Amino acid sequence: MRKEILIGLVWVFILTFVLTACGPRADLAAQTVERYLEALVAADRDQIVALSCAEWEEFAVLEVDSLMAVTARLEQLACTSTPDPAGGFSVTCSGKLIATYGNEDQEIDLSLRTYHVVEQNGEYLMCGYK
Repeated sequence: MRKEILIGLVWVFILTFVLTACGPRADLAAQTVERYLEALVAADRDQIVALSCAEWEEFAVLEVDSLMAVTARLEQLACTSTPDPAGGFSVTCSGKLIATYGNEDQEIDLSLRTYHVVEQNGEYLMCGYK
């Protein structure tokens, strides 16, 4: 009985350590996507590029360009991230991106995408979505 309790405590310690170690990094990954989406609706090309990995920069600029003819805003944005077994982080968000053209609103449900964030040179960068 005593051995089972000891083994259980060791597992609790290991699990707590793993979750604590991933927590701050995962928060930074979620914050990166939030900042990326905020820069997107602000049509801030410099910030979009700064928040993107090299492979994603061209696509990021295209996303900004696609919103140039509309007024865009975010509603109820909240993102969470988890470590991705393939490397980096998978980030999911809730909320909407609202694009207004004239008097017409088009809503984009942010929960339909999973964003990929990587760490490069100590920075967390948006590197695509699916």
